[in-house]
Amino acid sequence: MMLTPAHHFRNIERKPEYLQLEKCMPPPYPGPVGTMWFIRDGCGIACAIVTWFLVLYAEFVVLFVMLIPSRDYAYSIINGIMFNLLAFLALASHCRAMLTDPGAVPKGNATKEFIESLQLKPGQVVYKCPKCCSIKPDRAHHCSVCKRCIRKMDHHCPWVNNCVGENNQKYFVLFTMYIALISLHALVMVGVHFLHCFEEDWTKCSSFSPPTTVILLILLCFEALLFLIFTSVMFGTQVHSICTDETGIERLQHKDRQQQARSWQPLKETFGGDFSLNWCNPFSGQPEIPPDKDLVRQVSQSDTDDTLATEEPTGTTDEEPVEVMDA
Repeated sequence: MMLTPAHHFRNIERKPEYLQLEKCMPPPYPGPVGTMWFIRDGCGIACAIVTWFLVLYAEFVVLFVMLIPSRDYAYSIINGIMFNLLAFLALASHCRAMLTDPGAVPKGNATKEFIESLQLKPGQVVYKCPKCCSIKPDRAHHCSVCKRCIRKMDHHCPWVNNCVGENNQKYFVLFTMYIALISLHALVMVGVHFLHCFEEDWTKCSSFSPPTTVILLILLCFEALLFLIFTSVMFGTQVHSICTDETGIERLQHKDRQQQARSWQPLKETFGGDFSLNWCNPFSGQPEIPPDKDLVRQVSQSDTDDTLATEEPTGTTDEEPVEVMDA
């Protein structure tokens, strides 16, 4: 949906309660350092469980239907190590993407005292999200599932039960990459196993009965093909978004942002430093984001004319939160 300027700079007199900063309660006392981030969404939790189940199903078929019954021990050991390593990295990336704070803005920080502490200069404004009563940084969007404003929110993904944002985009990219790799690996092994079984007796190529073996392999083939296509598209889309420094929401809204030349810098910022094996490591940390990053925005005169001045010297406005979800 293309947003008109009226969406971005709505006449905030229609909902005057949004401008009453005294109604914003101070943010709750922060939890202990290292508190786990987890979204309590039934659909997202179900999708995450299904994701793990499908990976474990592939693990079962690869090990107990194809590799362990094989008499070629070198083939079984090499492919077993490769598949299990990729599956472990995929599930680890999934956990990091699901349990990492994607870049949530502190809830309820749009208080009069905090805004005054920013000491805004002429031409500077802050935007307040009316849904979570938070100061919305530049390029942040409100997620109706997470119920928070997320920095550089790309989309909300139910498969990882979390938003994909500034802090966890690396882990989501790694998740899609490793799932695509194990799907491709499984397809190749299924093809090799079918050829092997056609050349020899079906009763000798698996510890299961021939009908059961065929059903298990066909199900794995469909699962691997579906996941290979889906995750490959998602991986390419995410890498393109990082290289062009444009999130999925910004692309759908057709926002007029200054286009930057494609370079390694956005990739370095997302994956943490110069290219190394840590780019593929889901256990490597992310650089800490300053809590006041991009809270204050510089607006042009035309934007200021569309913004209704308030009694406070903050220039706060109501901005429509937007979110998208992937399939």
